[in-house]
Amino acid sequence: MNNHPESSAPITISPETDALVERAMADQAADIKQETKALVEAIKKRAQSEIQAAQDLTRDAYLAAVRRARETIEETKLIDPERLEQSVQLIQQEAQKNWQVVADEIQHWGDRLIEAAKAAWTALTQSESQANDADS
Repeated sequence: MNNHPESSAPITISPETDALVERAMADQAADIKQETKALVEAIKKRAQSEIQAAQDLTRDAYLAAVRRARETIEETKLIDPERLEQSVQLIQQEAQKNWQVVADEIQHWGDRLIEAAKAAWTALTQSESQANDADS
């Protein structure tokens, strides 16, 4: 059973991935290189999808918390509605700034994850290339 319907969609190979695999696996058969390119792109797509999901979840949770706080304050009627509206606007502006910091951090983490995957890939392919050279 396929739990990931996106996995059946055709995968577009980026020029960066194409160049990376062609360079790292120059002596491999074309079908092996193509499957490897598809695997690398699928990993990148999955990482980007996870990052986006984390960003959406964090933003939605933050906005829900702001809404709940506003509703609670409105229910208690401790604050003048006009002042409340000004305060909510300030909170939302601050939330947007904070959200951008969180989003930037998540994107930075994703970039680091992709770079780590590339480094692991390079180490793996260099080890294979060095082993093949030693056998020769």
